[in-house]
Amino acid sequence: MWWLFGRKNSSGFSSSSTAEEVTQGIDGSNLTAIVTGATSGIGVETARVLAMRGVHVIMGVRNLITAKDVKEAILKEIPTAKLDYMELDLSSMASVRKFASNFISSGLPLNILINNAGIFAVPFTLSEDNIELIFATNHIGHFLLANLLLDTMKKTAHESKKQGRVVNVSSIVHQLPRGIRFDQINDPSSYHMWFTYGQSKLANVLHANELARRFKEEGVDITANSLHPGAVVTNIFRHTNILSGLINTVGRLVFKNVQQGAATTCYVALHPQVREISGHYFEDCNVSTENSQARNPELANKLWDFSLNLIK
Repeated sequence: MWWLFGRKNSSGFSSSSTAEEVTQGIDGSNLTAIVTGATSGIGVETARVLAMRGVHVIMGVRNLITAKDVKEAILKEIPTAKLDYMELDLSSMASVRKFASNFISSGLPLNILINNAGIFAVPFTLSEDNIELIFATNHIGHFLLANLLLDTMKKTAHESKKQGRVVNVSSIVHQLPRGIRFDQINDPSSYHMWFTYGQSKLANVLHANELARRFKEEGVDITANSLHPGAVVTNIFRHTNILSGLINTVGRLVFKNVQQGAATTCYVALHPQVREISGHYFEDCNVSTENSQARNPELANKLWDFSLNLIK
């Protein structure tokens, strides 16, 4: 198991560190976080550990029944946890708008937005908004959600004097595509399981980088970063029988478990070491290097404008 021998880097953590370990001793009380995709995989562990550290966690979920079970399981372990859930289907702009509206109406502050949810290897499908489903879910849904909640985050940061943080869960697969195929997003002939997913993950990095640039320009105390959680044993491969089988057998010997997979997300969301860092890409709880396309400010700005046009 290669990750057992992970060398600790500048942060003091490595690929084998768990979410509990990287947040040990951190007081997250008086913070409110939204975690998307919090009913499976690293999303559940992220919600659990943030709640363990005192954060009021709002889980954005598609399945309310599963969310109820997750909440009950976490409360059984951590009776003091502040945990709620709200319906959110990131492939649907109407659902994203409803979620954001309900959250804003609640009057809750928002310190941390963790864009964690993602889908992979579904057959070529268009969302209800006529956008290729993987791009719609992994990028556009999160882009819209962030846009709708930015004013709340800015208000919270200003009034609470606590830094806001946007965390985009990307993937090392963002390195596969050579860019964003703006004119072929909905073209079934250009659909490829890995490249389409990689394109959406590249968009996650570009989105975080552009947010970071805008936050700095506006002078608001909010950071935006992206990350690769590592190769993790989760159900994201459930739509591919062969891959799913391999992950659940051989993968368990070489991949991270969910406790390790959620570590970088929790580190970037909570750790004081990240306070002065924005517009960066993390891996194994340390600043890493995204590919050149992901660092391209012109591409980031073009994607921002393209995404704005889609959510109109």
